Amino acid sequence: MTAVLPLAARRPSRRVKTTALVLIAALPLLLAVAGPLVAPHAIDTPVTAPFATPGDGALLGGDQLGRDVLSRVLHGGTLLIAGALLVAVVTTLAATLIGCIAVLRPGLGRAVERSADVAILLPPLLGIMLIALAWPGGGRWAVVAAAIILGVPYAVRVVAAAASPLATAGYVEAALGRGEPTPYIALREILPNLRATVLTLFGLRFVEAVYVISMAGFLQIGPQPPASDWSLMVRENASGILLNPWAVIAPSLAIALLAIAVNLVTLCLAPDTTAKAVTRS
Repeated sequence: MTAVLPLAARRPSRRVKTTALVLIAALPLLLAVAGPLVAPHAIDTPVTAPFATPGDGALLGGDQLGRDVLSRVLHGGTLLIAGALLVAVVTTLAATLIGCIAVLRPGLGRAVERSADVAILLPPLLGIMLIALAWPGGGRWAVVAAAIILGVPYAVRVVAAAASPLATAGYVEAALGRGEPTPYIALREILPNLRATVLTLFGLRFVEAVYVISMAGFLQIGPQPPASDWSLMVRENASGILLNPWAVIAPSLAIALLAIAVNLVTLCLAPDTTAKAVTRS
């Protein structure tokens, strides 16, 4: 009785914490989706003086052209979040499927390992610049494609490392003995035991995608002026940070809150063993 009560007491606490974090993570997503509908001004119309301080109808002041900072922040996250989600979903799905099959096919496993070695040696930003040069006019799609191409080999290696011990489990060997096809064993016998790894990988890939896309936007690889984009706003308004700091702080905070909240939610949704391992480390 005494051993059950503490466990039962922890479950509601974990659910409350998870619910709270999901709500917090939903705020940047809600901001990105509903922001354009509630923005007080147009994103390309000056409403105040360049780098004006907050006031006179501009709650966060003006940017380098006198445009409303708040309105541009409310418009600026939609494509960034959509791009990061696309990268995280495609990378995680591809890595999970290939990683589960690679542990059952040694030849594919070695090919994945060599590809990951090459991808890890190539800095993400350099890879993005190479793909952007090879795809003139690709814009944000070139950045998304580069993030997926460079991220999949590394993610496959993570999944394969987690799935490797499962490949020698008794129920997997029994399935092999029954002559079950490789896709069946990968999806029905191995994948269900990798829920924590896949969920954690999705969170890490999303944060990495936000970082890569934001860095590319800061370097003007992807969105171009006068587009409203959080990373582009940081670059455009850096020269006036002493006049109106909110023109830089507001989009920076939006990017940081988005990445941190999504990562914490994936950690809370993962099984207890993963959360404890991360906490201990």
